[in-house]
Amino acid sequence: MDFTNEDFFKGIILFGLNNATYKMGLAQTLLKASRSKQNVIYWGDLAESYFDSYLTRLETNPMPQQGNPNRLTKMERIVKEFQLGVTNRNEAIKKVADTAFEDVVPRFQTIGTDKRIVADYFYEIDTNNKLVLKDTLLNFEEDQLDTLDSEIMARWGLLEGAFSINQSDFKLANDIREIYLKDGYDRKALTNNIPFLSGYQGNTCFYCGEPMGSDIHVDHVLPRQVVSHDEIWNLVLAHKDCNLLKSDRLVGKHFIEKLIKRNENIMGSNHPWKAQISNDLGTTPRRRAMSLQRHYDNVKTVLGQYYWGGTESYNPATDPFFRRLITVLNNK
Repeated sequence: MDFTNEDFFKGIILFGLNNATYKMGLAQTLLKASRSKQNVIYWGDLAESYFDSYLTRLETNPMPQQGNPNRLTKMERIVKEFQLGVTNRNEAIKKVADTAFEDVVPRFQTIGTDKRIVADYFYEIDTNNKLVLKDTLLNFEEDQLDTLDSEIMARWGLLEGAFSINQSDFKLANDIREIYLKDGYDRKALTNNIPFLSGYQGNTCFYCGEPMGSDIHVDHVLPRQVVSHDEIWNLVLAHKDCNLLKSDRLVGKHFIEKLIKRNENIMGSNHPWKAQISNDLGTTPRRRAMSLQRHYDNVKTVLGQYYWGGTESYNPATDPFFRRLITVLNNK
């Protein structure tokens, strides 16, 4: 049986394996290029059109763009940063060009899991430079483009509706994320903090309490996806496996209590970082504990039941961290 170009485009939209709405945004961008009969879209122009599709979508219909309740998609984050004034338009478009096309551009031309059906059918990729559009895309008539646009919007809305089922209070979670995004910043290199953190943590993994080896990870106790910063009061050392097990999930309250004590270890020293912790969390132990608890409650609102209690072998009562002299002295 012969299939039309329209059939293949609908197949991509309707039968893609969509964990997020990226395909819908790119499909809309490609049809816009088809309307203007562009046979080449340069990377910066592609990024601008893609950004505008998401900006319009999220301004008129702010719904979750993927199924994982604890994360924003790259496009949600870029659009929110622009809306909050964290970035300007040019900076936002550059972020799209640099980070948002890694998966969707090469994977778009897939129906189900089979890349062979429509591989390079509508465009060829010159990565980080341009897309070369083919007649299969450029020869759509206006009525076909209108039909495909309607299909995209319907599928986009269907995905958002499915994703919102996992998020009990999306608006409140969004408001909290915006608070952190407003004061957030791009990720910093964290490995230079390892020697400093090791001493105040007793050279043991924060999550399992076992001695650290050579494969040391610096982790955000409250996920960076929510808090949008790399402040020292939220950073700990962990084994690679423990870090991967935790991922971006909410930790159990016993880890927050441990983090409060670890921060008091730093405050009981003469290290310059104590001033930053004092500025961020408060000038007294009680204020710092209350501030950290408030951040934890905020993150809990965003992440809901996306929860991790620790490795099976971890027992706070036997954690050597709590028996160290520095911890006892600084947490009386």
